Amino acid sequence: MATDYDAPRVKEEDRPSDSLEGLKAQQRGGAMTAVRDVADETDAIDGFELPGADLSGEELLIKVVPAQADEFTCMSCFLVRHRSQIAKEKNGDKYCMDCEG
Repeated sequence: MATDYDAPRVKEEDRPSDSLEGLKAQQRGGAMTAVRDVADETDAIDGFELPGADLSGEELLIKVVPAQADEFTCMSCFLVRHRSQIAKEKNGDKYCMDCEG
């Protein structure tokens, strides 16, 4: 017997139920309920650790340097660039060559 491999395959549980009682039984079976257990999520997050990555006692120190006189901030990518990278200036906003290129 020939088999049509292009025909859509329908599983038995995907076939529509003809009776109203069958539909109600499917709804009562939990198809329409959504319950989240928040405690399980937080337990999973607390239990997740990267090997050798205990950074709880570390303090990160970053020195923030203000923009220099020969630098600008591109209004498209928001990166600080050297003034030689200015491609366009519109209404006081400067754009770099990478964004306007």
